[in-house]
This record gives sequence, C-alpha cells and structure tokens, in this order.
Amino acid sequence: MASQDWFDKDFYKVLGVSKDVTPAELKKAYRKLARKYHPDSNPGNPAAEAKFKEISEAHSVIGDPAQRKEYDAVRAMGGGARFTAPRPGGGQAGGFDDVFGGMFGGGARQQHPGYSYEQGGFDDLLGGMFGRGQGGGFGTSSGGFRGYGGPTRGRDVVASTTVDFITATHGDQITLQTQDGRAIKVKIPAGVADGQKIKLRGQGQHSPDGGEAGDIVLTVNVRKHPVFERDGLNLRVAVPVTFVEAALGATIEVPTLGGAPVKLRIAAGTPSGRVLRVKGRGVVTPKGTGDLLAEVQVAVPSHLSKDAEEKLMAFAEAVPKENPRDDLLAKARD
Repeated sequence: MASQDWFDKDFYKVLGVSKDVTPAELKKAYRKLARKYHPDSNPGNPAAEAKFKEISEAHSVIGDPAQRKEYDAVRAMGGGARFTAPRPGGGQAGGFDDVFGGMFGGGARQQHPGYSYEQGGFDDLLGGMFGRGQGGGFGTSSGGFRGYGGPTRGRDVVASTTVDFITATHGDQITLQTQDGRAIKVKIPAGVADGQKIKLRGQGQHSPDGGEAGDIVLTVNVRKHPVFERDGLNLRVAVPVTFVEAALGATIEVPTLGGAPVKLRIAAGTPSGRVLRVKGRGVVTPKGTGDLLAEVQVAVPSHLSKDAEEKLMAFAEAVPKENPRDDLLAKARD
C-alpha cells in the first residue's frame, strides 16, 4: 500500500473501532465484519466484495503492531496532506516526500516503498470445523505470500476429518461445514487410506484483492472396523472355527464388508492361521480390486463336560503319538 493512502484512509473508522482499541477487541471487530461481508456470504454482490477488501486492507495495517505504529505516526502529522506542485527549481514545497524523507532518513525526494503483507486473521474464522458429527477441524493455515506488485494469493488451510471404514473403502461424497457456515462437498475416493491427504483446490481463503484463492489440504482419518482390516487393496478378517470343523472339514459362512456373507469350504485338517482367499471381495478402486483374506483361527472350548472330557482323552489315546513342535525345536537348534 502506498503511504499516501494512510493520510486518506481512516482504518479505525473502516473497522468501527476507536484509536485505543486493544488487539483482542480489534480482532473481534474484524472477524464480525469479515463474516458479514465475505464473498461466500454475499455471492454476486460487488459492493460486499469491495467492503470485504476494504476491511481486510484496514486490518492488515492496524492489526500488525509495527505497521499500526507507523500508521498512527503518519496520521498524527496531519490529515489531508497531498503531493504539492514542484518548485521552480525542481524541489518540493513541504509536500508528501518531505514527510517521508524525514521519517525514513532519505533526501527530500526519497519515496517510501510500498507495503506488501500477508493476509492474517481469516484463518481464525475457519478454526474448529469439519463435522457431520465427526472429529476433525481446521488446524493451521499456510502459504498465501504476496509478491510485490501482484495480487495476494489466498492462504491455504490445513484441515482434517474422520470417516468410517466403509466410507473410506467404498468411497462417498460428504459435506463438511466451516465455522462461518460455508458448506463444502468433498468426494472421498474409494480406498482412501488412514492419514491420506486430499487437496481441495480453490476452497481455502479468498484473496483480499482479487487474486487466486488458496486450497484446503484435508487429512482423512479412518475409524477402525471391529471385524475387517486393510492390507493394501485386500481386506483381512479373522474367522473362528471349531476344532471339529478344522479336523473333519466343513462349509462355513464368512462376512463381507457391506454385503451378504459368502460360503467357504474348510478342508479337513486345516490348521489355525491358514489364510483362505475370496477373489474380488476386497477394496474396489479404479486402479484395481483386492481380495478378502479369511484367516482361520481354531477356537478351543473353554469348558468341557465330564463326558466330553473323557471322550477327548480317549481320542488323544487313539491318534498317533506325534509332537507338532518337533520341527520347530529342530530348526531352533540348527
């Protein structure tokens, strides 16, 4: 901003505050006005957009302690100052350049450089959001640096949300809402992993002077499922079977994610830990489709009747006397 503008513009009046306003009071006043005149709250209203730029400009100066101090000093020198016509010898007659030549240590014709600034404060408006009843919210903002002479790019906003396991696996469109009431539709791609980031281009903070809007960098957290686990594009599930089913073989039902159970054949003598594969029942994405991996876990009964115990002992006497740990012990000795 050219320093001449500081003579012409009463930023305190723009924000509706007194000259002795505290930083906390200033922030509160700015946030209230920003909500009221933000372009998202006034689509197609050029007057509201112009007002939003005006209050953003005012806050960027008096919201910064160093610039506020300079602004107050310039205004104290007297309002209404203007550039004066050059003297017949080329000098200035006590005009604008003389004021800033004295303040910044230059000659009578030294000009004060223009200001560039990083728009601040608006990230507070977006703090603590992202819902649909799920944990998560905007945390910090980043980016948005302005190059001298060009429009300011809106700041990026870092945010997070939590989705359930089925939504992350199959994909869905959800609606997230900012603190200022702006609804954002977000497409969750099928197979999104826990902690994966999604960039929502142009959904971050708006530029205060017509530049490009920032982005939202959204981190997706996925709730754990009580039954299934992700293994790349595959889904894993632990399936308990009885000792009799494992020993003699059986046909059992295995759950699928969001669908009807499928039937699997357990071969006779299936050990605990064996993995059975169901093709095409994993995560479905444009890049490929995973499988359902069912891990057999032999369930040992915790209580036996006297009759069952006696029959089990008779069974133990009837089977070959083999130690299933012999191979393990031999390998450990090698």
